[in-house]
Amino acid sequence: MTIHPFPVSFIRRAACAARRSWQLLNAGRPFRFVASKLLVLSVLSLLVAGYSLAGVPVTLEVNGHPQHRRTHQATVAGLLREANVDLHPEDIVSPPLDTRLAPGSVVTVRLARPVLIEADGTRVTIRTQRRQMADVLVEAGIAVKPHDDVLIDGQPWQMDADLPEPEPDTHHDGRGLAIGFVPPPALRIVLHRSVPVTLIDGKVPVTFYTTRPTVGEALLSEGILLYLGDRVSPSLGSPMLAGATVHIQRSTPVTIHVDGHTLHTRTQRATVGSMLAQEGILLVGKDYTLPPNSARIADSMSIQVVRVQEALKVEEQLIPFETNWVPTPDMPIDTQQMTESGEAGLTRRRYRITYENGRQVSNVLEDEWLERVPTTKIIAYGTRITVQTMETPDGIIEYWRHFRALATAYSAATAGKSRDHPQYGITRTGMKAGHGVIAVDPKVIPLGSRVYVSGYGGAIAGDTGSSVVGRHVDLGFDDDKPPPSLYRWVDVYLLTPVPPPGQIGHVLPNWPQER
Repeated sequence: MTIHPFPVSFIRRAACAARRSWQLLNAGRPFRFVASKLLVLSVLSLLVAGYSLAGVPVTLEVNGHPQHRRTHQATVAGLLREANVDLHPEDIVSPPLDTRLAPGSVVTVRLARPVLIEADGTRVTIRTQRRQMADVLVEAGIAVKPHDDVLIDGQPWQMDADLPEPEPDTHHDGRGLAIGFVPPPALRIVLHRSVPVTLIDGKVPVTFYTTRPTVGEALLSEGILLYLGDRVSPSLGSPMLAGATVHIQRSTPVTIHVDGHTLHTRTQRATVGSMLAQEGILLVGKDYTLPPNSARIADSMSIQVVRVQEALKVEEQLIPFETNWVPTPDMPIDTQQMTESGEAGLTRRRYRITYENGRQVSNVLEDEWLERVPTTKIIAYGTRITVQTMETPDGIIEYWRHFRALATAYSAATAGKSRDHPQYGITRTGMKAGHGVIAVDPKVIPLGSRVYVSGYGGAIAGDTGSSVVGRHVDLGFDDDKPPPSLYRWVDVYLLTPVPPPGQIGHVLPNWPQER
């Protein structure tokens, strides 16, 4: 290394600094110690500054990044040592290392890039000036197949792409001047070899290449869609080996309608019954499916699960009992006595009702039986007739029967025929309507009977009426004045002589009811 002499200006400045320090030293003893130190520091500062300013101006460019420097080195090699640029055989320096420096010299350095290559189970480190991935691998003696994957620091990289350019790192002194270069870190290149795989997904085998480590990742990288019901052999987590054959047994999509829900699923099962068992859908009792359990599974099949429920219903129907009326000579007429109470019979019918998915589909009569036989009600009624007498306002009467009846009033004018009608005022028996002629129910009072009505007097049962039914008598009045507004209960006496037994109704109706 050649040392350049100091310039005259530098010597003059150093002499002035020394003179000032000597004057300060002689100014007083207390300050001699401090002055001596200041003198030394001033001289050193001037020497360093002068040395730096006296250097030759050059430009050092490392990997395309220039630095402007001053140096006292004579050659390119000395400059690089001064800048702490470590060189390797693969690095390129221009001009050559033994070239002498001159003011304005430009020195360029192209550092080779350190590369760590992991491939085929080995690790290789090289330094290279190559910038394209393919060239780097060729230089390292590594052949790459078309389907292999190359990664740089974990990121996929194309073979025809350039390597990433690093930013140079430098160390600086306290004034910000670069004093050394730090080499960039080594690139890590990983080569994943592709392996051939035969895929059988259907009838025609397909071969593809993959670098993925497992069967599942290889299928995913090929965009092969799998469903939960599909079967893959080897399993998805199995390692991907060269020359492996992967079988996919596709599941069949089906739709199940069950219990008010619609279930979309896929299955490998062959029949409807086994598929429902796979899904945990149980058939209970008379439940069935459409199509039936034995049907073969078809693509996009729709299956209806029919829930069958049965219920039994029992209906009851009463059988009215009969009433027998038994004449009893020992009992007075119009008296009754129940000797046996009747009981209604009971018929039962059992129906079986069938529901499918909550909807009634059948109602079948399964059985009918007589649960209880009806018993006959027996009522004894009196037939003995006793003639009696009673004193009335109209004199003493002799009667053989007495009962209460509802009384109303009518006249010929209110009987429903106009005065010019040929039958106007003519009763059912041919008698002329008027006072003393009453309308009766012939089943209660035989026509032609002589009667006595309390509050009305004696009369003949000579007429009938559509509204005169049961214990009801319609009392006749003359046309000379309107009949009274009458609606009351009266005592009716049937007068002697007693009619033949065949004309006597021994049991009177119980209507109307007196309240």
